[in-house]
Amino acid sequence: MPSPLTWTFPYPSQRMPVFARNCVATTQPLAAQAGLNVLRQGGNAVDAAICTAACMTVMEPTSNAIGSDNFAIVWHEGKAYGLNASGRAPRALSPKKFEGLTKMPELGWDPVTVPGAVSGWAALSKRFGKLPFEKLLEPAIGYAERGFGVAPRTAAGWATSVKRFKDYPEWQKVFAPNGRAPHPGEKFSNPDQAKSLRRIAETKGEALYRGDLAEKIAAHAKATGGLMTTEDLASHTADWVEPLSIDYRGHRVYELPPNGQGITALLALGILRQRQISGLECDCPDVQHLQIEAMKLAFADAKRYVADPRSMDLDPRRLLDDAYLAERAKLINPTKAQEYGHGTPPHGGTILLTAADEAGTMVSLIQSNYLGFGSGVVVPGLGFSFQDRGACFTLEKGHPNEVGGGKRPYHTIIPAFATRPGQGGKTQEPVMAFGVMGGFMQPQGHLQVASRVIDFKLNPQAALDAPRWQVKEGLKVSVEPGFGQDVYDELKRRGHDLDVPATRNVLFGAGEVIYKLDDGYCAASDPRGDGQAVGY
Repeated sequence: MPSPLTWTFPYPSQRMPVFARNCVATTQPLAAQAGLNVLRQGGNAVDAAICTAACMTVMEPTSNAIGSDNFAIVWHEGKAYGLNASGRAPRALSPKKFEGLTKMPELGWDPVTVPGAVSGWAALSKRFGKLPFEKLLEPAIGYAERGFGVAPRTAAGWATSVKRFKDYPEWQKVFAPNGRAPHPGEKFSNPDQAKSLRRIAETKGEALYRGDLAEKIAAHAKATGGLMTTEDLASHTADWVEPLSIDYRGHRVYELPPNGQGITALLALGILRQRQISGLECDCPDVQHLQIEAMKLAFADAKRYVADPRSMDLDPRRLLDDAYLAERAKLINPTKAQEYGHGTPPHGGTILLTAADEAGTMVSLIQSNYLGFGSGVVVPGLGFSFQDRGACFTLEKGHPNEVGGGKRPYHTIIPAFATRPGQGGKTQEPVMAFGVMGGFMQPQGHLQVASRVIDFKLNPQAALDAPRWQVKEGLKVSVEPGFGQDVYDELKRRGHDLDVPATRNVLFGAGEVIYKLDDGYCAASDPRGDGQAVGY
């Protein structure tokens, strides 16, 4: 059956899609190629994803690390599986620690939660992997030991971090050994990280949670004012979860449930589906306005309700109730921008990678420090930074996401997946593993990319190449250059407070897409990142 997509490329780009039966796509070419090599060696898409993710901690430390969290959606043998490998706050952490502050700190031990990424690698390998776990980490260990040439956009982000972490001597020792960030193409190696990765490989991740690495982390925390203990690390678990999903114009779009913000994308799509837009031109003001307003409505609900599932005051599925979404959609004025409060449902610094293999297994995995290099905390001898994900807690008393010991914070990183009915309509067949990295940009990127592919039949590369917008606070919206001048003029006339940067950039997210064809896949990588899609 011919693909429903169009194969024109209407936007400026440095990329073309890759057609192959085995594919990997991420923001670092060497990491993508390492994952592809795992596929060539007999591994599957899950093995490739783990290998790629491990390499990314070495080659893009500006965005992710061994000290990160990750989430994944795996399509395997006709079913979508969700993995939440995000960490919890130290059990000794209390709201009292932050009395007098108006927001959570972003640096130092205070926002550090247990790093979950390694537990995610181990859980994925144990359930779905074909190759030995230690083999999957060999490329990352090699790049950390022997070094690699730093990619241009990564080097730019690295340079902005040196001043931010001027008061963190161990960070400076590891990541700015010459007193500066590496230049584009300059070799960088991290032998301490290679040693940590080797211990993780040898123990299938146990060393980080119940071994020598855990003991070093806890000892350094105790010596430098942190609350992380060996008990906090040992009690961590990565959890298999049932993805949430919603029907969107004949497709089913999957996101992971809270504590991640994936439900925000589903809310926005559920609101947007109340309006028929496929007959419009995809870059016209009407489409952009409706999508922006749907996104604002979705964020209003997400910021009120999303938290650690144990602390939420409703079942998240209630937010996806058809009648509730229809009522929320009625609040949109097609000619005027608005600010929205949350509704009342009825009772009842990030990297992304995608991988797919010829047996039909597909993976969307996202891994993040949160802000750049994260907290700035580097334990001597371990060679990696720790995330500052706890900065996403709120200090509002009684809020479901209020900071607290043993809680998972609101999480911005979200993988996504889409299916459509198979023959006879009784089963679902995979369509697309996708995502867009970038903090609170992520659900906004999911909405825009999914709509361009599903509503307007753009091929994955064109959908990633297209200009994007990003909702800010109130009526503020940042819109990339690339739309027609009439779009900017009309959005301003409708009351949107627009900011238009000089160039497209990674602040609007960097996405990866692998789309299922009748024979193989079409893989695409965002030109806003350093990466590429590869395949064979």
